[in-house]
Amino acid sequence: MSCDGRTSIFSPVTLPCGKVVPNRLVKVAMYEHLAALWGGPPNSYHFSLYSQWARAGWGMVLTGNFQVSGEHLTLGRDVVIPREITDATLKPFIRLADAMHESGQSLAIMQLSHSGRQSTNLIGGRWPFVPPRAPSPIRVGSSVSSGYLADVFHWLCFQTPDPLSVAEIDDVVEAFARGARVAAQSGFDGIELHAAHGYLLAQFLSPKTNLRSDEYSAENGLRIVHQILSKIREEVSPQFIVGIKLNAADYASSGSEDRALQHVRELAASRLVDFIEISGGDYENPEFTSTSASTSSRQALFTRFSREAVLTVAANVKTPPLILLTGGFSSLAQLDTALDSRHADLLGIGRFSIICPDLPLTLRQNVHSRNSQFSSRPSIESADPTELNGNPAFSWLWKQVRKFKLVGAGAGIAWYTLTLRELARRHTTAVTVSKEMGVVRAVCGMWLWLGPASPSNGPIIFALSLFALSIALFWIEGYRMFSLVF
Repeated sequence: MSCDGRTSIFSPVTLPCGKVVPNRLVKVAMYEHLAALWGGPPNSYHFSLYSQWARAGWGMVLTGNFQVSGEHLTLGRDVVIPREITDATLKPFIRLADAMHESGQSLAIMQLSHSGRQSTNLIGGRWPFVPPRAPSPIRVGSSVSSGYLADVFHWLCFQTPDPLSVAEIDDVVEAFARGARVAAQSGFDGIELHAAHGYLLAQFLSPKTNLRSDEYSAENGLRIVHQILSKIREEVSPQFIVGIKLNAADYASSGSEDRALQHVRELAASRLVDFIEISGGDYENPEFTSTSASTSSRQALFTRFSREAVLTVAANVKTPPLILLTGGFSSLAQLDTALDSRHADLLGIGRFSIICPDLPLTLRQNVHSRNSQFSSRPSIESADPTELNGNPAFSWLWKQVRKFKLVGAGAGIAWYTLTLRELARRHTTAVTVSKEMGVVRAVCGMWLWLGPASPSNGPIIFALSLFALSIALFWIEGYRMFSLVF
């Protein structure tokens, strides 16, 4: 039905499970960097932050990626699902669910993730240089190279993973199911499986990272996803929301968009999911960190794929899952077009939910301006991310660092991480982080933060990690000098 953009954006829509999403605006998952170092439960920073999004009236609010394995963290400060479900371990998750329901309107969705091969050394939750688990022994960075320094960076940050045995895959399935149980018992409305951005489930789906020849081969990559979804559905109520995030860009890069749509058809036909989010990129090609998505070719890819997904599920399933398109929206007109053109059923907002946490309220108030921009608040796009206080040495260093796609992308999102932390700390929607902040200040501010208390073994692991890193750097530099001399 074609209607006024305002009415369309704020019209409710019903998920296959029967839950009603009060409007089409979704605060999607973003990395928060707010938990204790080496992982921990939600804390006061999360409670404050998510209560602000709840009060703003988003249709759905998704958490950042909560890890189902404490030994497979991303950047060290991840929320981790507890190994044992008790009143004590559930308490912080219950408080978070309550904060996300503060307005009584937004649906609270917990995103569940396992990093697989993308779990870093030193801060990944394991002892130094203990390899992570993944479908196949394909190290991050082994298929791309930007020169000697980039290769050294990837070698230091990522180990070649050990392949998961069938028994270990069963443990992974149980870990995701345990995450869903935590969500359900804590009062969340549902969960989203993270099968994008190169994390473990995406690694099973991609021929680039899955070289297995058993029942979990890339050709049968959805097997583990189906097992997880089936187990979750067995253990939660019929009204519990279950979604999944898929990686459109991975399929396109391998020339297999038909295969991607086949996965969408299979997931829809299984009747196990209520919504499918379309995204893309991984640590080797971190498109999901782009700060100019609205005009980029990758956003055009996501939009095209999302529209195909909408048409595919509508043609094959009586009550199809809703399609959630994330990123690139900067005006009411774009939101209106996405819905009226059937590019998506739900509209995901990521970084702008940090710059403008109360975006739904802002849009409701701007009823007379269909084409108005979301906000005039500052963002990193209006700043110069390469500004380094005029120091030529730092400028040269930053030019070298930007050659590593992952490091450059990570530096780009540091501004948003600090802004998010400031929102949580000050209990206000006012952005106080300067848009003129250079990349060195942003990165240092993100990483040099004490934050919540770390686990009891945190200092030991940290000391050993620094020692191992020092030995590795000494060995690499010695080898380089030896090569130059001889």
